[in-house]
Amino acid sequence: MKQTLSLLELNQLLAEVIDVGMPREYWVEAEISELREVRGHCYIDLIEKAEGTNTPVARASAKCWANTWSTVGPLFEKVTGQRLHAGMKVLMLVGANFHPAYGFSWIISDIDPTYTLGDMARKRQAIIDQLKREGVFDMQKELEMPLFCQHIAVISSANAAGYGDFVNQLENNAYGFRFVTRLFPATMQGEGVEQSIISALEKIYKTTLQLPRGGEFEPVSQEASPRGGMEGVFDCVVIIRGGGATSDLSGFDTLALAENVAQFPLPVITGIGHERDESILDMVSHTRVKTPTAAAAFLIDNLKQVWDFLEDAQNSLAANARQRMEAEQMRLVRASEKISPLFSLVKEREERRLDRMMQKIIAAAQQGVSNNKHKIDLIEGNMQPLAMRLMTEQKHRLQMLEQRAQALDPALLLKRGYSITTHNGIVVRDASLLKPGDVIETRVEKGTLESEVRNVLKVKN
Repeated sequence: MKQTLSLLELNQLLAEVIDVGMPREYWVEAEISELREVRGHCYIDLIEKAEGTNTPVARASAKCWANTWSTVGPLFEKVTGQRLHAGMKVLMLVGANFHPAYGFSWIISDIDPTYTLGDMARKRQAIIDQLKREGVFDMQKELEMPLFCQHIAVISSANAAGYGDFVNQLENNAYGFRFVTRLFPATMQGEGVEQSIISALEKIYKTTLQLPRGGEFEPVSQEASPRGGMEGVFDCVVIIRGGGATSDLSGFDTLALAENVAQFPLPVITGIGHERDESILDMVSHTRVKTPTAAAAFLIDNLKQVWDFLEDAQNSLAANARQRMEAEQMRLVRASEKISPLFSLVKEREERRLDRMMQKIIAAAQQGVSNNKHKIDLIEGNMQPLAMRLMTEQKHRLQMLEQRAQALDPALLLKRGYSITTHNGIVVRDASLLKPGDVIETRVEKGTLESEVRNVLKVKN
């Protein structure tokens, strides 16, 4: 018969082989693909990817029991400033363990935070270098903060205490400045930070494009619609995060978020409560402050500086105006003292000029009259012979017309034996127009005949 083993016996045999063959612990480099805590224990899925790709070449499960995790976890956070999370590279001290009921896993006894710090620093530096190569690292610094920066787009968690502190400090500022804020809620810790803030930035950009001039933002509410009342465009964006552990800041060190903030067309102010280290988001922003209340203080101080500048300008304008008015008043006094003698001198000079002009006008008038009189005499001497010639020509013309009229007199034709026949007072030129019975009149040299037409003879052409 064949020798057989139960599954338990086989697993126990494998456990003995592992205990004998791998009795010591090993430092291993790996990337965390998933991490979860259950009843104080930490369960981690490890992965290794092919260089330059996302293709896994190795996978393993690891466990850190509660008695070890309670020490290793806080120490790691204290040194690195971050909690262990997916995507992080770690150097772990692990030992092989095979349990007949639960299978194989690596048992974690220590985690080297300095290794992760180095990897994080390399990643951060790689992101910074890429941003500089793209030419976007300092783009926010080139933007000018608006003088009257009062319409604020806020990216924060709606329930964060820091957001409430920010709004309260703006509303209750000591100078009575009015700020209008609009919240664009976002996740400010954990793995969703990057995409959540990018989405909020996109909403701010679209809102700015769609908001009509003259609209006003409804404070705090994300869904508020613009309403009339004051000029409505965002002046800047404030990204704030109040409270929470400093270990939740890894989401602010990503390339995609840095690129979006660096190239955003409005100044971006960050106050994410990261006092010890500066995140990449802080580096590319227009202005970095430590806390949400510091962000509010910055905005208030910015407006106060503008107010002070305007007051100084107002005082300077008033002083210059007073000085100018005093100078002009003195000039008028001096001018008035010179008016009397100057007026007499001007009056005398103008009177002499008027006398000269009057003499010239009289001489010119006399010369004009003399010239026109001579012209009239010449015209008068030439008019009489011209009139006689015109009268002679017109008389001869009238005689010629009289002779033509006499030649056309019908009476002359009648004397020659011609007659004129009329019907109803109309001269008859065409016999075919008459009909028998018509009464016609015939005028001869001496008298008129009345006849009745008896027959109309056709005239051959």
